[in-house]
Amino acid sequence: MTIQIALYQPDMPQNVGSIIRTSVAFDYKVHIIMPTGFVFNEQKMRRAGMDYLDRADVVKHKSFEDFQNSEYIKNANRVVLMTTKGAVPLQDFTFQDGDVLLFGRESAGVPDDVHNWSDERVYIPMKQGERSINLAQSVAITAFRAISDLNIRVDI
Repeated sequence: MTIQIALYQPDMPQNVGSIIRTSVAFDYKVHIIMPTGFVFNEQKMRRAGMDYLDRADVVKHKSFEDFQNSEYIKNANRVVLMTTKGAVPLQDFTFQDGDVLLFGRESAGVPDDVHNWSDERVYIPMKQGERSINLAQSVAITAFRAISDLNIRVDI
């Protein structure tokens, strides 16, 4: 089953393209929860994701409600929200097979109802006083940690 990444209404096509590129390397599905802060089209995605777009497993959801009611969520183990307002630091959290890792908007994170709906809330520790880490970098850090926890070996 492995992990899946979900992006809640992302703002920047460059980040989404980079995340899609990383998803191909780490072999996970990416969910894009609409609306995005940009026109979601193949040309913009190709600019950041290059030729990886053809090999990526990307699912677009027309709304958060559509995402919540999807078979992907019904069959998921847990929804793990990665947030600066998390309760558990990444290094103290153990990912499980079937987890969906949910990431908020670059500009605003997720609304309280999404925060409360999530099963777990995890944060990436960083130097005090810093606002956050770039979304694409946060996804890469977290996805690598998750596949390490699951002892998934990606054939490099």
